[in-house]
Amino acid sequence: MFRKILVSALILAGITSVALQAQAQESVRLGNLKFAHYGAVSYIKEIAPKCGIKVDERVFPKGLDAMQAVIAGELDVAAVSSEAVISARASGTPIYLVAGFAKGGVRLVGRSDLPLKTVKDLKGKKVGVTRGGIQDILLAAELSQNGLTYSDQPGKDVQIIYLGFPDLNQALMGKNIDAMMQSEPYSSQALSKGFGKEIIKPYDTAIGEPVRTMVMTEKFYKEHRPTAEKFMRCFVESTKTFIDNKALAEKYVRENMFKGQVNHEDFINAIENSPYSYDITPEHIQITTDLMQKYGVGKMAKPPIAKDWVKTDLLEQAKKTLNIQ
Repeated sequence: MFRKILVSALILAGITSVALQAQAQESVRLGNLKFAHYGAVSYIKEIAPKCGIKVDERVFPKGLDAMQAVIAGELDVAAVSSEAVISARASGTPIYLVAGFAKGGVRLVGRSDLPLKTVKDLKGKKVGVTRGGIQDILLAAELSQNGLTYSDQPGKDVQIIYLGFPDLNQALMGKNIDAMMQSEPYSSQALSKGFGKEIIKPYDTAIGEPVRTMVMTEKFYKEHRPTAEKFMRCFVESTKTFIDNKALAEKYVRENMFKGQVNHEDFINAIENSPYSYDITPEHIQITTDLMQKYGVGKMAKPPIAKDWVKTDLLEQAKKTLNIQ
């Protein structure tokens, strides 16, 4: 009888242990994009079990698509450009901006067969960009501060051609556009393959180097706090790993994310222009918001006030736990 009771107790203990382990590994729904500087975010899912969570990653073609999934309640966390997050918050989406994960990541690239050396040289040219992205804001800011008018219709100094990220490279290669404001690693690929040359890195506007942002739903932030804390620690650990172990970062991005479509040179050039990071400030987001409003990107009826929804407490707690300054 004692033996039966002991066996039953051990079975029950095993079941309880499995249940507790499953409970400990709560699932987090993560939205991400396919860019070199989004690699550390993607790597979170690889180390998630040691953080006590499970991460289900969905990859989207652009930030606005990922934000639509957040709005639809399909994601808990998403890695996107700041302008997509700002637009969503302006439309009433209950989200918080909780971290930055990369900075920079943009180049103004001209056709290699044209004598384009400055922004002013774009007068009379067709320039490609992805609509609504941070590249769109930076292009508007650069053209404006160089005294150039622009429109997606003919008749202005510069005609804007809106295309997706991979399509921009094809259009530049095919000489259907004269220049492009492009994200990494696509801009580095244009340089290494010889059909594009850098005009500038567009970091001399009020935005400076744009920060790519991590957004979290208010529901996840407030109602699933322990899981949110585990996720943020996992994000910081993943980012630190990519910063410290450059070989691992390159291998993961080139092989796992791009399946060999990005070579060593492209990766190195891309990350030099878009280093991994952790931080975000309300000031940076407020400047970005103000420029979006100024140039009509996102068409916000009521722009959000950054200090009301930039919440970095989880990030600071995670960095402190992992002894990161």
